[in-house]
Amino acid sequence: MILAVVGMTGSGKSELSHYLASLGFPAIRFGQVVVDEIASRGLDLNPANERSVREELRSTYGMDVCARRCLPAIRKALEESPLVVIDGLYSWSEYRTLRAALGENLVLLLVFTSKEARYHRLKVRPVRPLTFHEAQERDITEIENVEKGGPIAFADYALLNDGTKAELFAGVDDLLARWRIRSPSGEKRV
Repeated sequence: MILAVVGMTGSGKSELSHYLASLGFPAIRFGQVVVDEIASRGLDLNPANERSVREELRSTYGMDVCARRCLPAIRKALEESPLVVIDGLYSWSEYRTLRAALGENLVLLLVFTSKEARYHRLKVRPVRPLTFHEAQERDITEIENVEKGGPIAFADYALLNDGTKAELFAGVDDLLARWRIRSPSGEKRV
């Protein structure tokens, strides 16, 4: 199974992906394509450069650029694990590319959080914090310019993340049990 974690910025996608990685499942972060491109250009990692480079890559190479660039790593990881996690599938085009390449093994998991909670998390996060206005602008540009709404609307499963990390992790543990997928490390929780 390829579990693509989708949701708006600040919803907890990366927390969930890190948790699954801590259990031994390989996790591939689509946003790393943008971060690597920023670094290769010698630019500072900040919201303005992230937005500019993210939109330029998609404009130049197609809305599915991150999926196409990550597909070899996804296929390799599938050879070694019953579950591969994709952190941050953003666009409908990325979804369609992965579905065509990987078939029914692709599952979308929505992590949903209220806008108020997301914006607070984004404001206080230690890495790349966002003000209320920056968070709101990012939401709007990701919906309008990055096709982010499609994968969210089309999700196969959803987890509400308005509580604690432990509650979020318990929710994903329940899904793993339902899917009968055991972690390579044999752990249930960290």
